Amino acid sequence: MAEEVAHSKTRQPPGIAFWIHVTPGARRRVVGGSHGDALRVAVSAPAARGRANAACIALRAEEFRVPKAAVELNPAARARRKRVEIRGDPVQLGEHLHALARTSRVG
Repeated sequence: MAEEVAHSKTRQPPGIAFWIHVTPGARRRVVGGSHGDALRVAVSAPAARGRANAACIALRAEEFRVPKAAVELNPAARARRKRVEIRGDPVQLGEHLHALARTSRVG
């Protein structure tokens, strides 16, 4: 599964784009493992008024060590499956994505 997630990213210079599967209202914020071809993400924010989307952006920025402005998420995304774009060095970001996909920190 980790390979599916890592290979599902598309490179859009300068940066990468990939799918995430979000669990809003989780007890703790964590990233890791895969859900099909998507990276699993859990945020404590509820899925109301865009709060979970904002939490996803903040957590992506933190995990990938980029500014929040470098992370884009479709603001109209209402489903758990979301497309994320992160600007930065595509090689470095891709390696980090692959490492996250291999972990299972979301339960």
